[in-house]
Amino acid sequence: MCIGIPMQVVGIEPGRAVGQGRGELRRFETALVGACAPGDWVLVFLDSARERIDAERAAEINHTLDLLAAAMGGSAAGAEAAAGFTLPSAMSAEALAALAGTTPS
Repeated sequence: MCIGIPMQVVGIEPGRAVGQGRGELRRFETALVGACAPGDWVLVFLDSARERIDAERAAEINHTLDLLAAAMGGSAAGAEAAAGFTLPSAMSAEALAALAGTTPS
């Protein structure tokens, strides 16, 4: 499984950027998102920026990753926190079909 990590650009190199996110500093390629500037937010998969995001989306993703880490660590705090999105088990048949790109049966 590949998980995207939100990174805020802190430096620029030809074809690459240096970003900071989730407690680490990382170099990544920017070919798929184009030129970046310090302060920009991107979603990084396997050392390649794949999507430009804003600070609000970065915070949502970080919160979700925190919940995942808590759940994997057996923390009760992770179980009590709001997910920040609707879980499929709480969706209507119509919403699930829309999510899957199908029509409800």
